[in-house]
Amino acid sequence: MVNEDLRVRTKDFAIRIVRLFAALPKTTEAQVLGKQVLRCGTSVGAQYREAQHAKSDADFISKIEGSLQELEETAYWLELIDVLNIFNSEKLQPIRQETKELIAIFVTIAKKVKELKN
Repeated sequence: MVNEDLRVRTKDFAIRIVRLFAALPKTTEAQVLGKQVLRCGTSVGAQYREAQHAKSDADFISKIEGSLQELEETAYWLELIDVLNIFNSEKLQPIRQETKELIAIFVTIAKKVKELKN
């Protein structure tokens, strides 16, 4: 169930997150929130890649849902960065949109695999 497009997309997402972190102000608040978004945003693709080598459907679902949890957390930290005006809202919008789209994709993958199991 390898989706090469999703592998590339999650890697590109991680790169965008790293670049966002590098562009954040060096204030304490920005760095604390930035490190949170850096941690969860870069782990999405890693978890997705782990899912490609899952031992079972249950293991696959678990890893996909792990990616989904990281995406939800990323969305939360990005929202805080935006609400607190730590970074330009217009510049944040594309990565926030990509986060939403990836969430939708991972929800769909998890649902489809669960349906196939039943």
